[in-house]
Amino acid sequence: MSRSTESLLKDARVMINNALTDPFIQNRLIEYGYTSDRIQAGKVLYEIALTAFQKQQADYGEQISATATLKQTWDEAKVSYMRLIKITRVAFKGDAGTATRLGLNGRRKNTLAGWLLQAQQFYSNALSSPDLLTTLAKYGVTPTKLEAAQAEMHAVEVANQRQEKEKGEAQDATQARDAAIASLNKWLSDFVAIARIALEERPQLLESLGILKPS
Repeated sequence: MSRSTESLLKDARVMINNALTDPFIQNRLIEYGYTSDRIQAGKVLYEIALTAFQKQQADYGEQISATATLKQTWDEAKVSYMRLIKITRVAFKGDAGTATRLGLNGRRKNTLAGWLLQAQQFYSNALSSPDLLTTLAKYGVTPTKLEAAQAEMHAVEVANQRQEKEKGEAQDATQARDAAIASLNKWLSDFVAIARIALEERPQLLESLGILKPS
């Protein structure tokens, strides 16, 4: 029974509800062990699967939003950071020691983890060094500006933590959905097989359950 999750849930709802509301179908299924309680058990599996599906969609949506927020926050922080890096490179041109203290040499890291380490080094060492601040002030880089840019970096850290949290929740929700869908699918597979036998002489009733005759 290969189908999309949405299709499976729709078919299960029609199949189970109609089986529970049609007296003739109920009577025929009882002869094959499918009592009302047994079908109700299938309905419970359907409801669990539906809830798991909806939660997975919600959690995945939250992950998408968190990822978008992280990207926007990081993009904004990189602009401020690179502006300050460029100014600082001019201010301390030829000063190898300061370049090392502030991590001015080389290319900026492309990974978030690498970029955060570079930014943390720059802001922490610049703000804790009065001599560096004195020189930077001559180029319009005040402690206030550095702290504002550092706050943008911290916002990236927070956004990254939220994105990781949402990613984990989405993964857990996906596993729970898959398990619930598998249980429902197994129940439906057996139910359909028995319904075909119980109602083989009444194809219109099979169709009312959403079960088509094999072509």
